[in-house]
Amino acid sequence: MNESQLLLPGERMDDLQFMNLRIIQSPAAFRFGMDAVLLADFARPRKRSRGCDLGTGTGILPLLLYGREPSLTCDAVEIQPDAAERAQRSMALNGLEEKIAVHCGDLRNIRSLLPHGAYDLVICNPPYSPEKASLPSPTPTLRMARQEGECTLNDVAAAAAWLLKSRGRLSLMLPAARLTDACYTLHAHRLEPKRLRLVHANSQRIARLALIEAMLDANPGLIVEPPLMVKTPQGQDTDEVRRIYHMDAFNVKT
Repeated sequence: MNESQLLLPGERMDDLQFMNLRIIQSPAAFRFGMDAVLLADFARPRKRSRGCDLGTGTGILPLLLYGREPSLTCDAVEIQPDAAERAQRSMALNGLEEKIAVHCGDLRNIRSLLPHGAYDLVICNPPYSPEKASLPSPTPTLRMARQEGECTLNDVAAAAAWLLKSRGRLSLMLPAARLTDACYTLHAHRLEPKRLRLVHANSQRIARLALIEAMLDANPGLIVEPPLMVKTPQGQDTDEVRRIYHMDAFNVKT
Protein backbone atom coordinates (compact mmCIF):
# COMPACT_ATOMS: atom_id res chain seq x y z
CA MET A 1 0.00 0.00 0.00
CA ASN A 2 1.22 3.51 -0.85
CA GLU A 3 2.28 5.46 2.23
CA SER A 4 -0.25 8.20 1.53
CA GLN A 5 -3.01 5.58 1.54
CA LEU A 6 -2.20 4.79 5.17
CA LEU A 7 -3.30 8.28 6.22
CA LEU A 8 -6.94 9.16 6.83
CA PRO A 9 -8.31 12.70 6.49
CA GLY A 10 -7.08 14.91 9.32
CA GLU A 11 -4.16 12.60 10.24
CA ARG A 12 -0.46 13.35 9.93
CA MET A 13 2.71 11.32 9.65
CA ASP A 14 5.43 12.28 12.17
CA ASP A 15 9.11 11.36 11.87
CA LEU A 16 10.42 10.10 15.23
CA GLN A 17 13.97 11.13 14.24
CA PHE A 18 15.14 7.71 15.41
CA MET A 19 15.94 4.62 13.34
CA ASN A 20 13.86 6.05 10.45
CA LEU A 21 10.71 5.27 12.43
CA ARG A 22 7.49 7.16 11.75
CA ILE A 23 4.11 7.30 13.43
CA ILE A 24 0.59 8.25 12.37
CA GLN A 25 -1.18 10.67 14.69
CA SER A 26 -4.43 12.61 14.74
CA PRO A 27 -4.42 16.16 16.14
CA ALA A 28 -7.95 15.49 17.40
CA ALA A 29 -6.84 12.51 19.52
CA PHE A 30 -4.30 11.94 22.28
CA ARG A 31 -0.71 12.35 21.04
CA PHE A 32 2.41 11.06 22.73
CA GLY A 33 4.70 13.33 24.73
CA MET A 34 8.05 13.29 26.48
CA ASP A 35 6.81 10.88 29.16
CA ALA A 36 6.56 8.06 26.59
CA VAL A 37 10.07 8.74 25.31
CA LEU A 38 11.53 8.73 28.82
CA LEU A 39 9.64 5.55 29.73
CA ALA A 40 10.86 3.65 26.66
CA ASP A 41 14.44 4.56 27.53
CA PHE A 42 13.97 3.56 31.19
CA ALA A 43 12.49 0.17 30.27
CA ARG A 44 15.77 -1.10 28.77
CA PRO A 45 14.41 -3.87 26.49
CA ARG A 46 16.69 -6.88 26.28
CA LYS A 47 17.75 -8.94 23.29
CA ARG A 48 15.18 -11.36 21.91
CA SER A 49 12.72 -10.47 24.66
CA ARG A 50 8.94 -10.44 24.31
CA GLY A 51 7.14 -7.30 25.42
CA CYS A 52 3.61 -6.04 25.89
CA ASP A 53 2.38 -2.45 25.97
CA LEU A 54 -0.85 -1.93 27.90
CA GLY A 55 -2.91 0.97 26.57
CA THR A 56 -0.74 1.59 23.54
CA GLY A 57 -2.66 4.59 22.18
CA THR A 58 -0.65 5.83 19.19
CA GLY A 59 1.65 2.80 19.38
CA ILE A 60 4.60 4.97 20.33
CA LEU A 61 6.02 2.73 23.07
CA PRO A 62 6.35 -0.44 20.94
CA LEU A 63 7.99 1.61 18.19
CA LEU A 64 10.51 3.16 20.58
CA LEU A 65 11.22 -0.20 22.23
CA TYR A 66 11.86 -1.73 18.81
CA GLY A 67 14.15 1.19 17.97
CA ARG A 68 16.22 0.44 21.07
CA GLU A 69 16.19 -3.34 20.59
CA PRO A 70 15.23 -4.56 17.08
CA SER A 71 15.22 -8.22 18.19
CA LEU A 72 12.23 -7.48 20.44
CA THR A 73 8.74 -8.73 19.57
CA CYS A 74 5.79 -6.95 21.13
CA ASP A 75 2.05 -7.14 21.59
CA ALA A 76 0.16 -3.89 22.16
CA VAL A 77 -3.32 -3.61 23.69
CA GLU A 78 -5.64 -0.65 23.10
CA ILE A 79 -9.29 -0.34 24.12
CA GLN A 80 -10.28 2.36 21.62
CA PRO A 81 -10.93 0.91 18.13
CA ASP A 82 -9.91 4.08 16.25
CA ALA A 83 -6.63 4.36 18.15
CA ALA A 84 -5.88 0.63 17.76
CA GLU A 85 -6.53 0.78 14.03
CA ARG A 86 -4.31 3.86 13.71
CA ALA A 87 -1.53 2.11 15.64
CA GLN A 88 -1.84 -0.90 13.31
CA ARG A 89 -1.34 1.41 10.34
CA SER A 90 1.76 2.88 12.00
CA MET A 91 3.21 -0.61 12.27
CA ALA A 92 2.45 -1.22 8.58
CA LEU A 93 4.05 2.14 7.72
CA ASN A 94 7.29 0.91 9.33
CA GLY A 95 7.04 -2.63 7.99
CA LEU A 96 6.73 -4.03 11.51
CA GLU A 97 3.50 -6.05 11.32
CA GLU A 98 5.47 -9.24 12.01
CA LYS A 99 7.26 -7.71 15.02
CA ILE A 100 4.51 -5.67 16.71
CA ALA A 101 0.91 -6.91 16.91
CA VAL A 102 -1.80 -4.46 17.97
CA HIS A 103 -4.86 -5.92 19.69
CA CYS A 104 -8.07 -3.97 20.18
CA GLY A 105 -9.36 -4.97 23.60
CA ASP A 106 -9.77 -4.09 27.26
CA LEU A 107 -6.73 -4.80 29.43
CA ARG A 108 -9.16 -5.72 32.23
CA ASN A 109 -9.98 -8.76 30.07
CA ILE A 110 -6.33 -9.59 29.46
CA ARG A 111 -6.82 -13.29 30.18
CA SER A 112 -8.94 -13.63 27.05
CA LEU A 113 -6.56 -11.55 24.92
CA LEU A 114 -2.99 -12.72 25.56
CA PRO A 115 -1.21 -15.77 27.03
CA HIS A 116 -0.32 -16.23 30.69
CA GLY A 117 3.33 -15.96 31.78
CA ALA A 118 4.66 -15.37 28.26
CA TYR A 119 6.27 -11.92 28.53
CA ASP A 120 9.66 -10.67 29.70
CA LEU A 121 8.60 -7.02 29.80
CA VAL A 122 5.31 -5.19 30.26
CA ILE A 123 5.27 -1.44 29.82
CA CYS A 124 2.52 1.06 30.52
CA ASN A 125 2.04 4.81 30.62
CA PRO A 126 -1.32 4.74 32.45
CA PRO A 127 -3.75 7.62 33.01
CA TYR A 128 -2.21 9.94 35.57
CA SER A 129 -5.30 11.24 37.38
CA PRO A 130 -7.58 9.13 39.59
CA GLU A 131 -11.19 9.21 38.46
CA LYS A 132 -12.93 12.46 39.53
CA ALA A 133 -9.67 13.86 40.93
CA SER A 134 -9.46 16.58 38.27
CA LEU A 135 -11.64 18.39 35.76
CA PRO A 136 -12.89 16.04 33.03
CA SER A 137 -11.08 16.10 29.69
CA PRO A 138 -13.01 17.65 26.80
CA THR A 139 -13.39 14.44 24.77
CA PRO A 140 -13.83 10.74 25.69
CA THR A 141 -10.56 9.93 23.90
CA LEU A 142 -8.54 12.38 25.98
CA ARG A 143 -10.40 11.42 29.16
CA MET A 144 -9.45 7.75 28.75
CA ALA A 145 -5.80 8.68 28.15
CA ARG A 146 -5.53 11.08 31.09
CA GLN A 147 -7.97 9.93 33.79
CA GLU A 148 -8.61 6.60 35.44
CA GLY A 149 -11.92 4.91 34.78
CA GLU A 150 -11.41 2.20 32.19
CA CYS A 151 -7.78 1.76 33.36
CA THR A 152 -6.65 2.01 37.00
CA LEU A 153 -3.29 1.21 38.56
CA ASN A 154 -4.84 -1.93 39.98
CA ASP A 155 -6.03 -2.97 36.51
CA VAL A 156 -2.53 -2.48 35.09
CA ALA A 157 -0.85 -4.41 37.92
CA ALA A 158 -3.32 -7.28 37.62
CA ALA A 159 -2.81 -7.51 33.86
CA ALA A 160 0.98 -7.38 34.21
CA ALA A 161 0.96 -10.13 36.83
CA TRP A 162 -0.97 -12.34 34.40
CA LEU A 163 1.29 -11.60 31.43
CA LEU A 164 4.77 -11.71 32.97
CA LYS A 165 7.07 -14.65 33.40
CA SER A 166 8.46 -15.14 36.88
CA ARG A 167 10.97 -12.31 37.38
CA GLY A 168 9.61 -10.53 34.35
CA ARG A 169 9.60 -6.73 34.56
CA LEU A 170 6.88 -4.07 34.57
CA SER A 171 7.93 -0.49 33.71
CA LEU A 172 5.64 2.44 34.50
CA MET A 173 5.60 6.23 34.34
CA LEU A 174 3.50 7.81 37.11
CA PRO A 175 3.03 11.12 38.89
CA ALA A 176 5.56 11.20 41.74
CA ALA A 177 2.69 12.00 44.13
CA ARG A 178 1.22 8.54 43.48
CA LEU A 179 4.29 6.50 44.38
CA THR A 180 2.97 5.22 47.70
CA ASP A 181 -0.29 4.16 46.05
CA ALA A 182 1.67 2.50 43.25
CA CYS A 183 3.93 0.52 45.59
CA TYR A 184 0.97 -0.70 47.63
CA THR A 185 -0.86 -1.79 44.47
CA LEU A 186 2.17 -3.50 42.96
CA HIS A 187 2.82 -5.48 46.14
CA ALA A 188 -0.78 -6.70 46.12
CA HIS A 189 -0.06 -8.38 42.76
CA ARG A 190 3.35 -9.91 43.66
CA LEU A 191 5.20 -7.16 41.82
CA GLU A 192 8.23 -6.00 43.79
CA PRO A 193 9.50 -2.45 43.07
CA LYS A 194 13.15 -2.78 42.02
CA ARG A 195 14.15 0.48 40.31
CA LEU A 196 12.97 4.04 40.82
CA ARG A 197 13.92 7.25 39.05
CA LEU A 198 12.37 10.65 39.71
CA VAL A 199 11.92 13.13 36.85
CA HIS A 200 12.44 16.85 37.49
CA ALA A 201 11.85 19.78 35.15
CA ASN A 202 15.21 21.09 36.39
CA SER A 203 17.41 20.90 39.47
CA GLN A 204 15.47 23.70 41.16
CA ARG A 205 12.07 21.99 40.88
CA ILE A 206 10.47 19.15 42.81
CA ALA A 207 9.91 15.83 41.04
CA ARG A 208 6.59 15.67 39.22
CA LEU A 209 6.98 12.28 37.55
CA ALA A 210 8.44 8.93 38.54
CA LEU A 211 9.73 6.00 36.52
CA ILE A 212 9.32 2.71 38.36
CA GLU A 213 10.24 -0.86 37.50
CA ALA A 214 8.75 -3.82 39.36
CA MET A 215 9.60 -7.51 39.04
CA LEU A 216 7.20 -10.41 39.44
CA ASP A 217 7.98 -12.71 42.40
CA ALA A 218 11.27 -10.94 43.18
CA ASN A 219 12.94 -10.40 46.54
CA PRO A 220 12.71 -6.95 48.15
CA GLY A 221 15.40 -4.41 47.30
CA LEU A 222 14.85 -1.06 45.64
CA ILE A 223 17.51 0.84 43.69
CA VAL A 224 16.90 4.60 43.59
CA GLU A 225 18.67 5.88 40.51
CA PRO A 226 20.04 9.42 40.05
CA PRO A 227 17.30 11.95 39.24
CA LEU A 228 16.55 12.73 35.62
CA MET A 229 16.68 16.47 34.91
CA VAL A 230 14.87 17.55 31.75
CA LYS A 231 16.32 21.09 31.55
CA THR A 232 19.32 22.91 32.92
CA PRO A 233 18.65 25.89 35.22
CA GLN A 234 19.25 28.03 32.10
CA GLY A 235 16.41 26.26 30.25
CA GLN A 236 18.48 24.13 27.87
CA ASP A 237 18.00 20.39 27.29
CA THR A 238 20.26 18.38 29.58
CA ASP A 239 22.87 16.04 28.15
CA GLU A 240 20.78 13.06 29.21
CA VAL A 241 17.65 14.29 27.46
CA ARG A 242 19.77 14.89 24.36
CA ARG A 243 21.00 11.29 24.65
CA ILE A 244 17.49 9.90 25.09
CA TYR A 245 16.23 11.85 22.07
CA HIS A 246 19.33 10.97 19.99
CA MET A 247 19.84 14.66 19.28
CA ASP A 248 23.56 14.31 18.67
CA ALA A 249 23.55 11.18 16.54
CA PHE A 250 22.69 10.29 12.98
CA ASN A 251 19.34 8.48 12.91
CA VAL A 252 20.14 5.75 10.42
CA LYS A 253 18.27 2.45 10.59
CA THR A 254 20.53 -0.57 10.94
